[in-house]
Amino acid sequence: MNKLLEDRAPTLSAPETTRRAPFELPWRGLLMLGGTLLLTVALVLVPGNLAAQLGAYGYLGVFLLTLLASATIVLPSPALGIAALAGKTLNPWLVGLIGGSAAGLGEITGYLAGLGGSALAEHSRFYPRVEGWVRRWGMLTIFVLAFIPGPVFDLAGIAAGTMRMPFHRFLLPCLAGKILRFVLVAWAGHALGAGGVF
Repeated sequence: MNKLLEDRAPTLSAPETTRRAPFELPWRGLLMLGGTLLLTVALVLVPGNLAAQLGAYGYLGVFLLTLLASATIVLPSPALGIAALAGKTLNPWLVGLIGGSAAGLGEITGYLAGLGGSALAEHSRFYPRVEGWVRRWGMLTIFVLAFIPGPVFDLAGIAAGTMRMPFHRFLLPCLAGKILRFVLVAWAGHALGAGGVF
């Protein structure tokens, strides 16, 4: 009888636990963004007399320094800091226009890398998501990511090139987003340099 009851008794086993992959923060991306912001703030806080000395290089200096910073993968990028610093002594509208144009032209390297079938994207876990955004929203994605500081825009440029997005459909929203961002940063530098607000 006891044997029969044992056979019919439900067997209790330890509850099965499903293990979820722990949430991982994108440390590299956050560190790069943090480094860029710290460098920008540091350059904004540079004393006015040094900013005046840099003003001797004028708008050509802003263009060349921003172009080089945007065309190469230099992290943290000093491009925004250059615009903020130049905005202290130069016309912030022109600094924003020139710096943003240089930054947009510098991003052509990512587009060209995509045309060449860049393997850089294969090593990024964010690339499939960014490529999906570019495929779905096209020029709007390029504009928004060009406006937001961070390394994600490089992936959008590669995706645009890989998908053979027409060059003008990449460049125009890229320039618009970068110019808008650089105008705001140059005005922020101007306001801080003048010790006032906008």
